[in-house]
Amino acid sequence: NSSDLSPPSFLLASIPGLEAAHFWLAMLLCSLYVVAVTGNCAVLFIVRTEPSLHAPMYFFLCMLAAIDLALSTATVPRVLSFYWFNTREIGFSACLVQMFFIHTLSAAESTVLLAMAVDRYVAICHPLRHAAVLTNAATAKIGLVAVARGVVFFLPLPLLLLPLPFCSSRLLSHSFCLHQDVMNLACANTTPSVVYGLTAILLVMGLDAILICLSYILILKAVLRLAAWKERLKVFSTCIAHICVVLAFYVPLIGLSVVHRFGRDLAPLVHVIMGNIYILVPAVLNPIIYGVRTKQIQRRILNLI
Repeated sequence: NSSDLSPPSFLLASIPGLEAAHFWLAMLLCSLYVVAVTGNCAVLFIVRTEPSLHAPMYFFLCMLAAIDLALSTATVPRVLSFYWFNTREIGFSACLVQMFFIHTLSAAESTVLLAMAVDRYVAICHPLRHAAVLTNAATAKIGLVAVARGVVFFLPLPLLLLPLPFCSSRLLSHSFCLHQDVMNLACANTTPSVVYGLTAILLVMGLDAILICLSYILILKAVLRLAAWKERLKVFSTCIAHICVVLAFYVPLIGLSVVHRFGRDLAPLVHVIMGNIYILVPAVLNPIIYGVRTKQIQRRILNLI
């Protein structure tokens, strides 16, 4: 029975009512993608060539830039191909591979954001121990752990979907493949996939968010113990860029999760827009935020220009 077999392909979602404007929408997405690639490559180049930036915080920033480059590159070119050339179908295997990279890289980015929060905590609350705790070797190990953690937790997601039968509906809610989206098209019991997916999200992104909040509670306690307001503001200002980057990652993530869990009756336009925001906004904003907040990066960018 062909209805019991895995489908040969899925159909990517378009923006309802704007099919005639796909070319210009693709131009907008392409422009954002170029900004993301240029900004993150600039961060990688500047940190690599500027000896004064060879510190754990900027090494973590390089990891963040590399993850954003990989995440946007795993999705945006395929979306542009759909909008420009109307290649709406994506093969089942290609969809699972894309899903794996999206969720794994998102988990790695969450881990790096947690490591950056710990870096700020140690630098502010235990400044004398900072150099001994966060060495270059320790920073490299954290990067490897971030990637390994994403692979270990999210590799089972496509494997759980692989044996499921899919019914006649092949239309996704986004212009790329996400676990919740593909899972909803299966015409079999998806309870194991639902339970594992929710558990993985809570143990990775959820736990990281809690630990980041805990780090900033401890940082605030240390800052408030300082006598002068100017000194408090000066110390806490070193955390502003990281706080903005955390919000740029977690707000779209939470919004997308809420749309998937509780927004099935929402217009398809909401799903498409939230998906594109989740993929592109952190990659575009992260280098801009750190470029504005870091004087060394500003100077090097001006020199390059």
